[in-house]
Amino acid sequence: MSRQTVYVQQCTGINGLEKIVLREVRGFSAEIYLYGGQVTSWKNDLGEELLFVSSKNNFKPPKSIRGGIPICFPQFSNHGSLQQHGFARNRFWSLDPNPPPFPTATTNRAFIDLILKHSEDDAKHWPHRYEFRLRIALGPAGDLLMTSRIRNTNTDGKSFTFTFAYNTYFYVTDISEVRIEGLETLDYLDNLKNRERFTEQGDAITFESEVNKVYLSTPTKIAIIDHERKRTFVLRKDGLPDAVVWNPWDKKAKTISDLGDDEYKNMLCVQAACVENPITLKPGEEWKGRQEISPVPSSYCSGQLDPRKVLFTY
Repeated sequence: MSRQTVYVQQCTGINGLEKIVLREVRGFSAEIYLYGGQVTSWKNDLGEELLFVSSKNNFKPPKSIRGGIPICFPQFSNHGSLQQHGFARNRFWSLDPNPPPFPTATTNRAFIDLILKHSEDDAKHWPHRYEFRLRIALGPAGDLLMTSRIRNTNTDGKSFTFTFAYNTYFYVTDISEVRIEGLETLDYLDNLKNRERFTEQGDAITFESEVNKVYLSTPTKIAIIDHERKRTFVLRKDGLPDAVVWNPWDKKAKTISDLGDDEYKNMLCVQAACVENPITLKPGEEWKGRQEISPVPSSYCSGQLDPRKVLFTY
């Protein structure tokens, strides 16, 4: 079977947009659109979709794609003067002909390297030169791994500052039956209350109304438990100290043009992010941020894995 597997396939997606399909021998797959450098699908060995993508998408640039894993760079949300979530999710990325070195011992064969560089359009709003290299990979067990490397390539000696997030939309069966473990007792900024700072009080996060919170100084591992589907997503991250949790609930969902009125029930955004303390790079300096998400049986809870044994492939 492994000899017949096409690990990486380049093809045409919706509205003629170019996409890459990754496949692993056990049956997991992922799809990445070059528009936005965005993962739009991640399926398990049963062909079940693990990411949420809105049915209201038209896949027509410059409109961003609602769902999957948009890249927020160089600005998260409206924390700055740029458009919401920056411009990386609205740009066409290229295949990276000269990716940075990665460990050669890895057995992963389903991966793609993308690159985004400054453009004249970007410079009108954000006058900096940069190289953003992104590797997206399927691990041997179907884990979805993303590694971002951002380098300051300014020739004028100027530093630049940015915020960042992997805006991951998880597909859940029923948002009211979902809980998040790993963020309890932490401080957070509540975006529904002018970013006022609070401390999480519950023993886990559950959902019964709109939530839009930035959790601060979070652990490297977070669990999203879907009781209805008997499935847990484990999110591991590195270089990304914050975690954003968002669900618009019913009233807000009706105001979002590219989201169905009832689709909030099947989505949950948990974002590995760097928001509170922006990253500053001097010319020539590079920042790296990684996330790995894995589907595991629902018996898992966030305290079970020994973090000393959790190793990134990249």
